Amino acid sequence: MISPNPGPVAQSVRRCATTRWSLIIQARHGENVPARAALEELCEAYWLPVYGFMRRQTRDLHQAQDLTQGFFASLLSRDALADLHPNRGRFRSFLLAAAKHFVCNEFDKQSAIVRGGDVVLHSLDYEFGERQLSQELSRNESAETIFERSWAIAMLDRVLKQLRDEYVDSDKAALFECLSPFLSGDQSGEGYAGVCEILQLSPEAARVAAHRMRKRYRQILREEIAHTIATPQEVDDEIRHLFAALQRG
Repeated sequence: MISPNPGPVAQSVRRCATTRWSLIIQARHGENVPARAALEELCEAYWLPVYGFMRRQTRDLHQAQDLTQGFFASLLSRDALADLHPNRGRFRSFLLAAAKHFVCNEFDKQSAIVRGGDVVLHSLDYEFGERQLSQELSRNESAETIFERSWAIAMLDRVLKQLRDEYVDSDKAALFECLSPFLSGDQSGEGYAGVCEILQLSPEAARVAAHRMRKRYRQILREEIAHTIATPQEVDDEIRHLFAALQRG
């Protein structure tokens, strides 16, 4: 597993003080089109943890889907920015608290809000969600635990996808496929024999390439996390929380 303490804040994170979530918090007083676009982007990126939360709230698959769709339709259509406060800090915490509040209101009313119409999010792939959540839902865990683990998994999946895209764009797809298993595995270089044969690299070259891949992975992880928190100083704490959520599974 990648170390939860990857070192100093990456320069790119330090330079980009106004990330998606900090932009949203700064714009909480009044209309702000970029901030609302940033909120929509974060919701589309991290809808699956909310769906996992809703799936634990009800045994009815379709009701869980309605709750998820209704939650995001409500969140993105009302003045959600005005509800924000700087001390809430992190999009992860805000999203979980908002989901809890929405569910309580829905169950109290015993009726669903209007579905369909101008749904802001793109079509949600619930079949994909069910596959991703199958293991989580098979365990006797709370909705909050499912949310936190699903959040961590969604975060790491986005990071890995970006890393893969970078290698593919650089015509290094084969290098990625061969070395990506070592992102969380053998860092000593002892298991690189097969990789060396496939890629025609020396053991030292394979070790260096894997080291560079791990370094870039950590940079992307920090950059992605920075978009969900208010200040760069929170990155390390959020990384610790992310890996703690994974270890609870």
